[in-house]
Amino acid sequence: MNLSRDSSTGDAAVTHLGYVVILKPAKKKLSRAEKKELTYQSLMEAAVAMVAECGYGATSIAKVTEIAGVSQGTFYNYFEDRQAMFDALLPYIGDQMIKYIVSKVPADVRGIDREAARFAAYCAFLSENRGFYRILYEAEVHAPAAHQLHMSRIREGYRRSLRRSCERGEITRFNDDELEALIAILIGARAYVSMQYFDQPEIPAAAVSSYEKLIRSGLFA
Repeated sequence: MNLSRDSSTGDAAVTHLGYVVILKPAKKKLSRAEKKELTYQSLMEAAVAMVAECGYGATSIAKVTEIAGVSQGTFYNYFEDRQAMFDALLPYIGDQMIKYIVSKVPADVRGIDREAARFAAYCAFLSENRGFYRILYEAEVHAPAAHQLHMSRIREGYRRSLRRSCERGEITRFNDDELEALIAILIGARAYVSMQYFDQPEIPAAAVSSYEKLIRSGLFA
């Protein structure tokens, strides 16, 4: 983790595993709600950077508030305790992941091309946010409610997407019960691709093309 400050602007920044927390002095007077939101984001981004590097167990309120540039007293205006912060962490970065994928996949792309684009966008997100894998999988132990919520959102997204493909006639060989099993298989593919290339700078194009070939010859055949 690298902490730095620009002496000319006063901006403070912490960078690690692709995550950057920048604390900039306000250029205009912010409303109370804007200040509250900015402080919350600073705390969450600091927590993301800390957990990505050290894991949940080694992440302390003191360190998070130091990185975020706020007092420990301010922390308790947003979270009851450290566990409450952990419970908010995966939904926070999971929402960023979902928005990232949505932004990368054109709305008019359908069928096999849409699923391939979604997977490619997921892999790109992992490459740009190297700490996401650790935040996600350690949450199963350290923030189980958050992990369950995140996985429920992912399953529901797949469910909607696959059912739309069925309605359009793009998927024809699977009933509803089989689609539920397919959702688990697709999520498992994500998980193990993440695990396989966790220590590499980026997920190789071969992993994306292999996934596309697999679903093209199976799910969408």
